[in-house]
Amino acid sequence: MPTTDLTAFVDGIVHEPTQTEGQGLDLTVNEIYEITVPGRVDFGGGELESADVEPHASGKRNPDDDYEWWTLDAGQYLIEYNETLSPPEDVFLVVQTRDELLTRGAFHPTRHTQALRRVPLSVGGAGLKLKENARVSTIRRAERP
Repeated sequence: MPTTDLTAFVDGIVHEPTQTEGQGLDLTVNEIYEITVPGRVDFGGGELESADVEPHASGKRNPDDDYEWWTLDAGQYLIEYNETLSPPEDVFLVVQTRDELLTRGAFHPTRHTQALRRVPLSVGGAGLKLKENARVSTIRRAERP
């Protein structure tokens, strides 16, 4: 499906001309979370328990800035997007890490999804500075099963 079709499946786009300038449609980060208490996963699901999370602190680099930055050390985080998805029942969207994150040592798993839930973000090396509303993921295509 062409990029223009992807906009029909995404709500809450921050700036459409920028988010659709490449191949696909870029998704932007709204919040970064840290896992503070581990969740539980068992065989049968009777002891399944969500992890506790807290927003990771952010701050302005300069007092005049409009947007804040997160300073992420190497480790695992959860990202929450500004956008939401609303594809038809028979359409799944393929969400991948943007190259700009990959080349800076950060990534998240590729997802075939109909909803944007929090996604694990792995940050390596010396860490990463990430600006509020940064484009972190790209919807590459829509597929029908």
